[in-house]
Amino acid sequence: MRHFFGLLVGVLLAAALLFGGGWAAQEAVRGAAQNIEPFKDSRILIAFGVLAVVGLLLGLVLVGRMSPLAAFVPSMALLAWTVVYALDVSRAAGLAPTATSLHKEVVQAGHGMLTLLSTGVYGMLGVALFLPVLMPSRWAGPPQDDEDEFEEQGY
Repeated sequence: MRHFFGLLVGVLLAAALLFGGGWAAQEAVRGAAQNIEPFKDSRILIAFGVLAVVGLLLGLVLVGRMSPLAAFVPSMALLAWTVVYALDVSRAAGLAPTATSLHKEVVQAGHGMLTLLSTGVYGMLGVALFLPVLMPSRWAGPPQDDEDEFEEQGY
């Protein structure tokens, strides 16, 4: 059950990293390019908040005692997309939701995803998320109390 819960957390973290992080990064880049002060534009403040929440989720998965699948699923998605980008840029760019028929916020998230992908941020996050998978202690269940199983015998 712990690994099933970890799988669900991993899928949610991957979505948060891709869509939430992509949208927030694109919004922050827009604010920096137009020299907008964050306190004058609420969308930039919301973007900083989204980045903080995504960072909090990422930190909890990295240091928390949960199934390593929670880190493995988003790491494989990010690393696979980075490898596709390294091999074929146009194919990797085609995987981002940037079609004009989509909602404008989804398109903005897609452009942010491409920004994070092309700068190597997704590769860096993928490697950082893969490291907890390599620790054998993460795969073991919670420690069990051995004192209940063995009773002391009096002489």
